Amino acid sequence: MTPGLIQVYTGDGKGKTTAALGLCLRAAGHGKGSAIIQFQKGSAYMGELYSIQRLPEISITQFGWGCPQGALIRSGVAHCVNCGDCFRRNRAPDNPWPRQGLAYAAEVLREGRAELVVLDEISYIMNRGYVTVDEVLALLNSRREGVEVVLTGRRMPPEIIEQAHLVTEMIPQKHPLADGVSPSRRGIEY
Repeated sequence: MTPGLIQVYTGDGKGKTTAALGLCLRAAGHGKGSAIIQFQKGSAYMGELYSIQRLPEISITQFGWGCPQGALIRSGVAHCVNCGDCFRRNRAPDNPWPRQGLAYAAEVLREGRAELVVLDEISYIMNRGYVTVDEVLALLNSRREGVEVVLTGRRMPPEIIEQAHLVTEMIPQKHPLADGVSPSRRGIEY
């Protein structure tokens, strides 16, 4: 059996989730199953949620509050204006989603439900104190043999980076949102 490695996509630049999704797409092309577990995300308007429905090898499960305007954004009537409402709601100290997501991830990894498991934005829930680094390290060490794990998010804790076999840091150079050139674009940013 091929050993399952640990990969990390971190940094302040864009593209961490996109890179993880690309890896899942590649795995699906070889008949391998992927499970994407998204922490702090719950927006039903993200394009990848609809694309993945066409790929039975990939599942995606979100553990977070969504955008109050999600249905309008999905229909194309409105656009994401980066208001931050969804992120503020996910920062509440009593947010139940991180713990529920971690418990779900533990089941998926332990049971080997997928050959590739993405823990999207997991650094966020560690850095905010919803879960500890030790809990995530224990999660990684409890995975079934051969399961590859990708962890994404800004400011990945050093202990996780030390455990990883591959680490990529996304460094922002230029982005139209930051430069004020373009609003969030349907099919590109979401």
